[in-house]
Amino acid sequence: MSTTVTDRHDAFPGTSDTVRPGLLPRLGAEAFGSLFIAVAGLGVPLFSIPQSSPLPAALAAGLAVTAAMLAVGHVSGGHFNPAITLGHLLAGRIRAGVAAAYAVAQVAGAVVGALVLFAVLRTLPGIADSRTAFDTVTAGFGEHSIIQAPVAAVLLLEVLGAAIVVAVFLGAAARERAGAVIAPFAVGLTFAALLQLGQAMGNLPYNPARALASAVFSSGWAVEQLWVFLVAPLAGAAVAGLLFRIFRAAPAPVSAPAAGDTSDDDASLEGHPEGAAGAGTDGAAGSAGATRSAGQPERAAESAGGAPSEAQEFFDGKRS
Repeated sequence: MSTTVTDRHDAFPGTSDTVRPGLLPRLGAEAFGSLFIAVAGLGVPLFSIPQSSPLPAALAAGLAVTAAMLAVGHVSGGHFNPAITLGHLLAGRIRAGVAAAYAVAQVAGAVVGALVLFAVLRTLPGIADSRTAFDTVTAGFGEHSIIQAPVAAVLLLEVLGAAIVVAVFLGAAARERAGAVIAPFAVGLTFAALLQLGQAMGNLPYNPARALASAVFSSGWAVEQLWVFLVAPLAGAAVAGLLFRIFRAAPAPVSAPAAGDTSDDDASLEGHPEGAAGAGTDGAAGSAGATRSAGQPERAAESAGGAPSEAQEFFDGKRS
């Protein structure tokens, strides 16, 4: 069931005090952002010559990330990348079920965006083979890399790049309200810089959803090499997420759920549901007890387990 919940842990920076949308709107936002990033990140180099002018393609992809985060990041958190979602999961900011749903939405959005570009290619009379054209923007290594980069070099760079992206995202998100302005530009510029480097190595995307989307519409070799661009960025994200969870100064304060809210995707209680419930029960009981004690001192003394004093018995008429 999709309901509105208050969710600090996977909230977009600066929105921790607002009511979060339900799961379905969040999945829609993730799918839309992933589609937009795939169209910009694959479309610009696909219809240009990245070997002679790689900067516009990298910059376009980075700006697409920034624009998508500014547009719908307040709805879903603005991940648009399974690696970033995995980093949030291991950092304790999102539940496993929601993270899996995010990843599915991100892949679906990226594949739809690549499908649109593939359909456009099929309409161009100068393109004889659309799959061969898609090969120019698909991640690869060895003979499919511009500089013939071996698999070891591509693995290392994908792991490092994904770890940097996730670390930047988590670090900006930790700035609370200031992160609402900083995070989109920090993450977008980070992507642009890393994509500039990755294009020379073999169109490295640092994004499993984008890598899968481009491989689906490319030649057979792309699917054979796809495992590198799925495993490596997830490994880098895992490293960044675990390190952030270990070395963060203090966990974010937990906000109490609204009355009657029984949503199962509220990550604000992740890892300590009993503690949150116990704190709320004890707090209510303590508040009520304090009120009763203030108005009825003699009752407070009795409830404390001590025997009534002689003065109290005198005023109660038990002693003459």
